[in-house]
Amino acid sequence: MNQDILFRNNVTVKGSGAQSLLFAPGFGCDQSVWKTVSKSFEDDYQVILLDYVGTGNSDLRAYDAKKYSSLDGYAQDVLDVCSALNLKDTIFVGHSVGSMIGMLASLRHPDYFSKLIMLGPSPCYLNMPPDYYGGFEKQDLLGLIDMMEKNYIGWATVFAATVLNNPDRPELKDELEERFCSTDPIIARQFAEATFFADNRKDLSKVTAPSLILQCSEDIIAPDAVGQYLHQHLPYSTLTKMKATGHCPHMSHPTETIDCIRHYLQENTLGGIQRDKGTMLNG
Repeated sequence: MNQDILFRNNVTVKGSGAQSLLFAPGFGCDQSVWKTVSKSFEDDYQVILLDYVGTGNSDLRAYDAKKYSSLDGYAQDVLDVCSALNLKDTIFVGHSVGSMIGMLASLRHPDYFSKLIMLGPSPCYLNMPPDYYGGFEKQDLLGLIDMMEKNYIGWATVFAATVLNNPDRPELKDELEERFCSTDPIIARQFAEATFFADNRKDLSKVTAPSLILQCSEDIIAPDAVGQYLHQHLPYSTLTKMKATGHCPHMSHPTETIDCIRHYLQENTLGGIQRDKGTMLNG
């Protein structure tokens, strides 16, 4: 059964440290997006990488449209992987929607997780005036889903450039676009609906694991207001404003991403619950 789970999510385990670091990708991506960042931790940690069912080299036969119609299905897969590897007090590192998937998993099984590290997280992408600014109107997101249905390749080109927001790095845009295009368009659209129409704001106050919020500069997908909202509503959270621009700092600015994660882990080596909210501004 454990081998089935590890095969299903194409789980990779590297490194030999006593503490585990579990890396989860964002929407439309697989574990390879972490290649530079995760490698730098292999000497000190047990590094675990996975693909969501429907992406990368996961087992496509395991895809269930009903299960993965919400982020809960993906969170359950993360818990399955933790159980299969007998993990405890793992440091979860998630990008974008991967952050919320890890957060939901931590609410169901807190013992599996000691810390949550979130790159460009958002609990809700929709604007909910007057109290919440997520960055998108509902019509924007419906248009995005519609474009995915009608012209998936065209959507992938536009969305990759929007997400990265690093016009001087065309090779990164091409790399991300290629990842989007390698995913089945139907599965990608269903994942997009589960991602962009989720609202996990009510879950934030229940989180017990200390968390690091890495807020990028000029992030169209998760703007500054979202990072501030998360910091205000996530207990035991630390907010770090990065110099990195765009929504994928692990791809565009891996060195800064590594440094931010290492700094946080070194500052929080004693474990337990960090009771004072802290804000650290880099640069």
